[in-house]
Amino acid sequence: MRRKPPPFAMIFHPQTYRLPDRPGEPFIDEQEIESFLARHASPSAEEVRAAVRRAMSRERLPLDDVAVLLGAGLGERPLVLEAAERLKREVYGDRIVLFAPLYIGNRCTNRCAYCSFRADSAETVRKTLTDEEIVREVTALERTGHKRLILVYGEHPAYSPAYIAETVRIACGVRSEPAGEIRRVNINAAPLTVEGFRTVHEAGIGTYQIFQETYHRAAYARYHLGGRKADYDWRLTALDRAMEAGIDDVGLGALLGLHDWRFEVMGLVRHTNHLEACFGVGPHTISFPRIKEASASLPAASPVGDDDFVYAIAVLRLAVPYTGLILTAREPASVRDAAIRYGVSQIDGGTRLEIGSYSGEPEAEQGSRQFAIHDDRSLDEIVGRLVGEGYLPSFCTACYRRGRTGEHFMEFSVPGFIKRFCGPNAILTLAEYLTDYASPEVASAGWNRIESALEQLPDESAARTRERLARIRAGERDIYF
Repeated sequence: MRRKPPPFAMIFHPQTYRLPDRPGEPFIDEQEIESFLARHASPSAEEVRAAVRRAMSRERLPLDDVAVLLGAGLGERPLVLEAAERLKREVYGDRIVLFAPLYIGNRCTNRCAYCSFRADSAETVRKTLTDEEIVREVTALERTGHKRLILVYGEHPAYSPAYIAETVRIACGVRSEPAGEIRRVNINAAPLTVEGFRTVHEAGIGTYQIFQETYHRAAYARYHLGGRKADYDWRLTALDRAMEAGIDDVGLGALLGLHDWRFEVMGLVRHTNHLEACFGVGPHTISFPRIKEASASLPAASPVGDDDFVYAIAVLRLAVPYTGLILTAREPASVRDAAIRYGVSQIDGGTRLEIGSYSGEPEAEQGSRQFAIHDDRSLDEIVGRLVGEGYLPSFCTACYRRGRTGEHFMEFSVPGFIKRFCGPNAILTLAEYLTDYASPEVASAGWNRIESALEQLPDESAARTRERLARIRAGERDIYF
């Protein structure tokens, strides 16, 4: 059943495609997607400019326009990149949201040919954190300054909805000195039934995230050789069940490299249209990791070069302007810096993937990670880099906790939303980080960045934010608009 959107959400205008959008039913028509790509394989410069103009109106693009942007020649790509950079600043300002992934366990019953967690991998060391270990890991993350986590689980019966819900509650309950607490916990877990999703929803999760991996059915079958994950449709409709269970914020994604990246971008936008049509709201986030080396994984069948990768992100930013784009530490710092410029709005920092490694415990087994990371900077180093580049690092969770779910949807529908809420809240959370956790050099640069950000706010908003900053300096925490 289509849900009525909240009064503060934008109104969507989903398109109609060959397969009708009905909750719980498959909606990907490969021939239709491929026909769009073929039709616009070599668009004219004017067609590209027209698609860019429509994107700058801040409405989610139809597949026709997305295919035009994907087919743009090298001469037109700079126009698309420039537009993506401009649109991103208009929608998100200078904010970059920071989070950390925490792997809870890597037991798995699936046989995914590219994944080191696969059930038949003899190289992977299996590990599931105990409750006490979860507390130690979360404490270690809090002591670096993190406020937002995503908990990651293998796909295994041991990681039931009740178990996931309990681990979420444990993470949310950890407190550490000087002012450590986790204020938002997202999850990346196996597809669940509607009842299972209700169980994890009641635990107070933020976003439920799942990747389709590839939207191309034949490619999907080649890579997913066993386990429940081999069922393409069960995975494709997972977010429908999550929405039906009341989870407002969902995140979708594709693993680039399994099939042509242009097809995957089209699949992500088609999935977005499906959620809009069925539930009146699109995804909160979109992710697009590339296959990276890890034990027991296979190389990408359709490798994506750096230039194409950054361009794909720019196209996604123009195609789905209201959705957060996530880029993880799989990518090197140089690629992440470029991707932030053209569309990415959320990144992880200080990431460690060996299970149990944040706390430095001896039982953090080597060989328990899912993939390699290529940006090993600490959270402090990343904050310093962002500040130095003129960005505003944010640990904000205010909209989620105020019931303003789908923050990015409201940025379009409520005039001045960034300056009224997002910018001030980013400043306040950055001030907490600078006061409690930053190195002296980062703290000095960060306070200068805050001062310049205050100057960009309307006078009344700046005054109210300064008043709250004084309270933070005096020792108060968790203040937000």
